[in-house]
Amino acid sequence: MSEPHDMPLFDGSLSWEESQSALEGANLSDGLPMVPPTLERMSTMLAGRGSPKRSFGHVMPLMGELTLKAVAYNCVLAGCWPKELPVVLAAVEACNEPQFNLLGVLSTTGTPAVAVCVHGPIVQELGLNAGSNCLGPGNRVNACIGRAVSLLLRNVGGARPGIADMATMGQPGKYGFCFAEGTHAGFEPLHVRRGFAACDSAVTVLGVSGTDEVLPASPQDTPELVLQPIAVAMNAAIDASSATRKPERGEQIFLMPPEMADIVVNEGWDLARVQDFLQNARHPYPFEGVCDLDTRALARSPDDIHPIITGGVGIKMTYLPLWSGGSETVTKGVHGLEV
Repeated sequence: MSEPHDMPLFDGSLSWEESQSALEGANLSDGLPMVPPTLERMSTMLAGRGSPKRSFGHVMPLMGELTLKAVAYNCVLAGCWPKELPVVLAAVEACNEPQFNLLGVLSTTGTPAVAVCVHGPIVQELGLNAGSNCLGPGNRVNACIGRAVSLLLRNVGGARPGIADMATMGQPGKYGFCFAEGTHAGFEPLHVRRGFAACDSAVTVLGVSGTDEVLPASPQDTPELVLQPIAVAMNAAIDASSATRKPERGEQIFLMPPEMADIVVNEGWDLARVQDFLQNARHPYPFEGVCDLDTRALARSPDDIHPIITGGVGIKMTYLPLWSGGSETVTKGVHGLEV
């Protein structure tokens, strides 16, 4: 499948209602209102980027071509500013890495959404939210980057409901899911743990089945009581999603606000100790009639447990269960596209 050719551009004289109707007629809508893609907006989005025909590969499930023009077009639809385009492109390129299993994530009958976590200096440069309500509404950059990625997977990859997206239920995160990683002296950022420099900007894509709010087990401030409920959530997700049937365990991701990270670090715990504690906290649920309980550790290895520091004031953590069908998180650097 080649680049989608039905990407109508408007001259600005079309009414809002007419532009929305035209975009819906072209099957480019995710159901929310879209920014009308005018010639002027496209020209601004593409300025200084080189040839609009420049290709960055093809996007599953239907192998649409990821051209610069297609990226810019969907960034306009989503409300992005030009300086946000490289983040959107890096995220979709990361989704194309084989270990992410984009075909499975987009075409399953399950619920996964593609979540984008942004790391490094670009968080401040673009004004992404890594504080209060970082997974919720209120920040245009988070919302528009997440939506642009989702639109590209739909409009270029072809992941439309009933065609290639076969989700039985789906989830709201499929409209767009983007947040930023914060900073904490006790934990290196995820992209640094993966070989990038602290001064590098990067994105990580995650195929997540939802979000799960987790609270400490007790008001007493100890690392064990902070982390035990995270282990419970991980155990429950493994049992509930039938991940016990998979031949090997994968990764585990959870979001920890600075207040909880302070408790862990102030007691002398580092990343390795957090990972070791959780890795050895497998307690399978004894389903009736199941004789052979899956007692394997919570992740493939301790290094595959990834706490991400983000969020605002408070003690609420978030567990992000990865799609049990099989998807690895992928981190990719963000680079400028100037010619």
